Amino acid sequence: MAQRRRRERQIVIDIQTEPQPSDLGDVRVTNRAVVLRHVRRHAPCSRADIAAHTGLNKATVSSLVTELIDRRLLRETGLTENRVGRPATMLVLDGEPYAALGMEIGADELVVVAVDLGGNRLLTWRRAFAAPLAAPAETVRALATLARRAINRVNGQGRTILGLTVGVPGLVDTAGTVPLATALGWRDVPVATALRAALRDPDFTIAVDTDANLAVVAEQRHGVYAGTADLVHLTGGATVGAGVLTGGRPLRGARGFAGEVGHVPVDPAGPVCECGRRGCLTALVALPAVVRRLLPDVEVDGPVTDWLPELERVQTLARQEDPGVLAGLAEIGTHLGHGVSILANLLNPQVVTMGGHFAVLAPWLLPAARAELHARALAPAAGGCQLVASRLGATATALGGATVALATVESGRLPVS
Repeated sequence: MAQRRRRERQIVIDIQTEPQPSDLGDVRVTNRAVVLRHVRRHAPCSRADIAAHTGLNKATVSSLVTELIDRRLLRETGLTENRVGRPATMLVLDGEPYAALGMEIGADELVVVAVDLGGNRLLTWRRAFAAPLAAPAETVRALATLARRAINRVNGQGRTILGLTVGVPGLVDTAGTVPLATALGWRDVPVATALRAALRDPDFTIAVDTDANLAVVAEQRHGVYAGTADLVHLTGGATVGAGVLTGGRPLRGARGFAGEVGHVPVDPAGPVCECGRRGCLTALVALPAVVRRLLPDVEVDGPVTDWLPELERVQTLARQEDPGVLAGLAEIGTHLGHGVSILANLLNPQVVTMGGHFAVLAPWLLPAARAELHARALAPAAGGCQLVASRLGATATALGGATVALATVESGRLPVS
């Protein structure tokens, strides 16, 4: 039972800080992580390159590389002669026998992504599903059905799944339970436990995190600003969340509830938010708020269960330079910039990336948002903060989930044979 509880937790991954060769503790595990991270960043590279750049001695590197090749985490790619001295055998990540899954519960869809150790996508599936209109148990069953299909596909390719991480638009505690997700109408939903039961206790870790925390992992690893140490990703969708990296490490807070910028009040006279408060950022700039503000007739025929067609309508009207839509987008951009200025004043990030509908509507949101950010930030030039649209698309959270699920191997612990 204790082992199961350990597997049903959030995974905390340090995706930026370089592991260091160690003389204490589990030295070999630490040094494996050093080698794997160096190869991921600098492949193709030789054993001598690894020794020269990591500080590990050549005998240690040789032993580690042999072990990692035997476990099919590294592979040799042949000789290179474009160097001084004898040709060297070059190394790259292998990891072909292994994969990880990332999933997302959105307001109108479920998403699953599978990647291998090298970050190559093996599959990307999206299924329409209106989670806010379904009971939590029904949503978990649908998630499990999609996960089962992906597991069968990946296993059918001869790969072993190392982990599965689910992103949820709400608060997530360290046990993988969702205390509150206002966009879904959830309270105290034990997602990790329920999903593990639905999948009949699979032999890999199941973890749950916020959609924003996973999206910022994807941004830092796979996005245009990969490698940025102080980075924020704003999710755009049914709610607004902030995934935060500071000094390359996730900022989670005492109980894992950091990043809820969507429920910071920015307009005391604004509309009532789904959380019950008035004028929250989510109530002003989240996708439902944007659509209702710009398409007043949108819910004449009932609640919206698929937001994509409505977002495309807004985009079309903006391209046609509809005066009302352009004015509305400028106002929404101003509110968005106000929210980003709070993050800039508190955290001084290098970059804030905007995902979801913010990225789709970026040409019309960014001018006003950037102007408001600079007007409200205390530091000159907003402390150097760049506000940009993400290019990762609608699957950023799931991609981040799969990346996080590979954390155990990347930390130097070998997969169970």
